[in-house]
Amino acid sequence: MTTPTTVGLGASGRLRVVVATAGAVLLLLAITVPALAASPTPGPGGDPRSPGQGPGLVGDPAFAILAVALIAAGAILATLVYVRLTGGRRS
Repeated sequence: MTTPTTVGLGASGRLRVVVATAGAVLLLLAITVPALAASPTPGPGGDPRSPGQGPGLVGDPAFAILAVALIAAGAILATLVYVRLTGGRRS
């Protein structure tokens, strides 16, 4: 039985699907493992989010903006690679 993603694909096409899937899984693991490793409890110095003041900005906004930009660049690159590997626009 064939799945809809492999219907009509030759051996090289199936290899591309396997490589793309493996790459996506590795990328997902690389992104999620550091997030899962973070501890939600404050360290020995107390809660570092708002030292001596009321509720304020939590985290590092520059890092968040950089992360979003990197994710966008990765999505654009992945799309361009996919279009290049699949033959581009067909008329």
